[in-house]
Amino acid sequence: MPMVLKRMPAIGLIILGAAALLAACGEDEAASQPPVLEVIVAAAELRDVPLTIEMVGSLRGTQDVPIRARVEGFLERMEFQEGTFVKKGDLLYSIDPQPFAAKLVEAQSELAAATTRLAQSQADLSRIRPLAEMNAVSKQDLDSAVAQEAASRASVRAAEAAVDLAEIELSYTRITAPIDGLIGLSQAKPGEFVGRDPNPVVLNTLSDIDPIRVRFSISEREYLVLARTYLSEPGAQSVRSQAKRRDDLELLLADGSLHTHTGHVVAASQSIDQETGTYTVEAAFPNPARILLPGQFARVRALYQVLEDVVVIPRQAVSEIQGLFRVYTVDGAGTVAMRAVELGPESGYDIVIESGLEAGVDVIVEGLQKVRPGMTVSVSGKEPGPSAEAAGRG
Repeated sequence: MPMVLKRMPAIGLIILGAAALLAACGEDEAASQPPVLEVIVAAAELRDVPLTIEMVGSLRGTQDVPIRARVEGFLERMEFQEGTFVKKGDLLYSIDPQPFAAKLVEAQSELAAATTRLAQSQADLSRIRPLAEMNAVSKQDLDSAVAQEAASRASVRAAEAAVDLAEIELSYTRITAPIDGLIGLSQAKPGEFVGRDPNPVVLNTLSDIDPIRVRFSISEREYLVLARTYLSEPGAQSVRSQAKRRDDLELLLADGSLHTHTGHVVAASQSIDQETGTYTVEAAFPNPARILLPGQFARVRALYQVLEDVVVIPRQAVSEIQGLFRVYTVDGAGTVAMRAVELGPESGYDIVIESGLEAGVDVIVEGLQKVRPGMTVSVSGKEPGPSAEAAGRG
């Protein structure tokens, strides 16, 4: 090889060296060029968008009845299993009846004595009245007999009332369920003295949970939105009267799931609370499986408008700079363009585009921080459109 180089002209060596240098530079430039940025896009879609208001509320029974000890005494028995359903009229608690049974016997004895006194006074009056007509006795004796008979009759009525009261108090020693419903944990156990503070007076709570109610509060603004929706319908007289005819409220539970039954408004306050600026509403939802329990928190969702044929994209495709909103689009050649857009209302994870974007255009949803207008990108994936995502979430 050294002999070949000696014979090669100098110009040839120069040409070979230049070619090798150019090849090396080309390899360095190719190695230094960054890879094409990969992005994920989603297509803007044209569809109808329901607009809703969500309100946080707490669940309560259609009836939540406190079970009270209406007389004082020692609790003898609990006749139910806590946390189960009971029927109206079922025996729940028994209080020691002996003091009240004794009081009833005393009242009955007083009634018997009063009845005897009445019979005696009536007999006296029957004897004196004929004698008074013959002037055999004085008028004063007659008046005294009449008064005595009237007093005895009043004593009998009082004694009868005392017997009724004693019977009622005795009946209070057997506490029965006033409604069908779910009974909770007992606040007193057998052997405890109940019916007088500081001892338990409210022994338990019985709840009718099918249907179950949700109480929630809405702001004045939300009230006006719903009021305009309901009152815009022909023949609507008020938000409450119109809402009661609509069975379109949805209930979102704590785990994010949607209750299988829709509900409707059943009650509402008559005014806005000036201290809180809120309007209180109650809605009822069927609960045949009895999954919902009083005390749970849930969100009530109310539909107030449907936007028809509007452009919708995922919210994550929108970026903001100094109050101006924009999206980045990608064409078939992978070229990025920026578009200024005007936003409409949000719907779930999506947002309505009022202007600046047409349906069918691909917008970048991942990789926004690195893209610039005019650059070329590679689309590595395409997310489902807003309609498909919404269906998947439902």
